[in-house]
Amino acid sequence: MVEALEEPGSISPFFNPKSVAVIGASSKQKKIGYVIAKNFIESFTAKLFLINPNAQEILSHKCYPDISSVPENVDLAVIAVPAKSVKEVLEECGKKGVKAAVVISSGFRESGKEGAGMEEELVRISRKYHLRIMGPNCMGVFSSTSMVDTLFIPRYRLKRPPQGKIAFISQSGASGIAFLDWAAGERIGISKFASYGNAADIDEADLLEFLARDEETKVIAMYLEGVKEGRKFAKIAREVTKEKPVIVLKSGITESGAKAALSHTGSLSGTDEIFNAVVKQTGMIRVYDWEEMFDIARALAYQPAARGNRVAVITNGGGAGVMIADELEKHGMTIAKLSEKTVAELEMNFPPHVTLHNPMDLGGDADNERFREALGAVIDDDSVDSLILTCIPHTPTIDLESFVDMVVDTKGKNDKPLVVCLPGGRVSLEIRELFEENGIPTYPTPARAALSLSALVRYGGLKNSG
Repeated sequence: MVEALEEPGSISPFFNPKSVAVIGASSKQKKIGYVIAKNFIESFTAKLFLINPNAQEILSHKCYPDISSVPENVDLAVIAVPAKSVKEVLEECGKKGVKAAVVISSGFRESGKEGAGMEEELVRISRKYHLRIMGPNCMGVFSSTSMVDTLFIPRYRLKRPPQGKIAFISQSGASGIAFLDWAAGERIGISKFASYGNAADIDEADLLEFLARDEETKVIAMYLEGVKEGRKFAKIAREVTKEKPVIVLKSGITESGAKAALSHTGSLSGTDEIFNAVVKQTGMIRVYDWEEMFDIARALAYQPAARGNRVAVITNGGGAGVMIADELEKHGMTIAKLSEKTVAELEMNFPPHVTLHNPMDLGGDADNERFREALGAVIDDDSVDSLILTCIPHTPTIDLESFVDMVVDTKGKNDKPLVVCLPGGRVSLEIRELFEENGIPTYPTPARAALSLSALVRYGGLKNSG
């Protein structure tokens, strides 16, 4: 077991280094070392040193034969050399006084007994020099603020997400890429990303503890195949969830999945019953596929936690309201009973065919003004903790160009969470994107909208109980 060498702040050089050395930088475009070097040259504004004993310069950037030749201090080393060379390179980093190293190289514990022995050597060097290691066998890190980018996927194939409040920790590099690709495609902002691979030194608990203190992060999402140190992880997770929501997607829950995890990152998966117990005890939010994780992450990033489980539903389609009512009950929420004052206020202004009990069906002829009056009255009702607004945008009475602005303005600074459900294809997609840009999570189906709202209710319950 590798004990933490320093306080969680020792992880900071991975995300906020003043200087970086790329060891194994290459001039060959298909090499990992080329992609990593290019990423840093294009966007990293602090000091950068490229290490390659066989090149004078790469991408018009000076090269050094080894890290000991670099004339200045180095905070972070990114190591992309063959596995059998990593030990020597890491030893040189230790002697140089490097604070942190991302070991991209594979061929360690995940490959068998010989690789496991090589990985133990890396751990020994880490302890000897107080040099923190991420990896080996990992994608490394990405920060949307410092633009540290060790991902060896070219940017024309994987766009980087904008700045935001969601941090993502992934044991698997490929799963991490899926998350980043989704975030970039949906224009969902992230703060930090870390793919830690075999976790020879830094593990999921260390990263969780670091991100709990990170002011740029509001929500932490995790993909796990196994947990390195269960007691340590549970203890830290229990403390972190008091401050920030933690979403976890864990694979390796079947016998086949556990075997696959062992060969992938060398991770030992415990029984799913034990992990479920840990989730319950710590207050984490468990999800079971990528879609759930993406949906819930943006709800928690955009909206405040709910104070209770009473939900109001406003729609211009009665069927959608019925479906949402079903979904809310499935997730332990209740349909709020609107106050007599709210109902009376709306009754004065709405035609007789409008259904004023909850779910509130405004009718297929509802226009922007009817939605505005309903939303304004319901959001101020003390018997309502949160809202789902469902709109069928295809009806001719809806003014699509101003509908989003109307909802955003009407909600104003009210601290009750609001999610939107917009069923449909092209027209709905365009409006969903506008809502997302204004910080209102929006979903194409009642089930996804209700599930996402339930996360805000669950996290609100956790905070209130604390």
